[in-house]
Amino acid sequence: MEWKNMLRGIAMGTSDLIPGVSGGTIAVILGIYDRLIEAISGIFSRHWKQHLLFLIPLGIGMAGAILGLSRVIEFLLLEYYEPTQFFFIGLILGIIPMLFFEFRTRAVMRPVHIVAMVIGAILVASMAIIKPADTAIITELSTGTTILLFFSGWLGSMAMLLPGISGSFVLLLIGVYPTVISALSNLNLLIIGIVGLGVAVGFIVSSKVIRYLLGHFPGMTFSVIIGLVIGSLAVVFPGLPDTTIMWILSVLSFFAGFIIVRLLGRFSV
Repeated sequence: MEWKNMLRGIAMGTSDLIPGVSGGTIAVILGIYDRLIEAISGIFSRHWKQHLLFLIPLGIGMAGAILGLSRVIEFLLLEYYEPTQFFFIGLILGIIPMLFFEFRTRAVMRPVHIVAMVIGAILVASMAIIKPADTAIITELSTGTTILLFFSGWLGSMAMLLPGISGSFVLLLIGVYPTVISALSNLNLLIIGIVGLGVAVGFIVSSKVIRYLLGHFPGMTFSVIIGLVIGSLAVVFPGLPDTTIMWILSVLSFFAGFIIVRLLGRFSV
């Protein structure tokens, strides 16, 4: 059992609580993205025990962070929105050189790869101008809301696995993000279970697609991933701070994020 994966899971789970930040991005930073995709995709293969030993501590860390830090994230986004977002901008800018290095180990850069990066960046950046759905928090379940929550978890998990696309932001666009955060904060186990089931199904299905693409089209796949990460900067950017103290905190948090990701890159597996 790789118990150090609990710490990695905490980092990924924390990022998945932030609209605009992807757990897949954190997995790339930590150097476990390919292995994560392989493990999820192979959970029903003959090597399932090996994959479970990798995934269980990672899942424990992610679940612990999501359940334990949901209120902290709510507080930070409410009281320190700009510094929190600038911290993740620092993370994203820090990972981009690492992604280009990873690309060079897989393929030779060609014009078609640059085009793919630009398209990926535009697709994600366009989310910054989409107005999220404004819906009430779901507290009572019906057939319709149950189906909505299940498929929201499915779509959110697919986004979580793609660096640059935030599962939380997808939930925000659908209009169920307040419901999910409220359920996590108040331990509404029924809603958490429905969304969690959708997340599990989405993980398995999308991981198989991503694994196939990484295996057969590594250069093009990583080109798109780099574009998605670059485009996510537009989604995460909170605007300029409006007070001196927020400016100071935002600058400090930006450099903290950048330095942390560079340090993580040195010690990643």
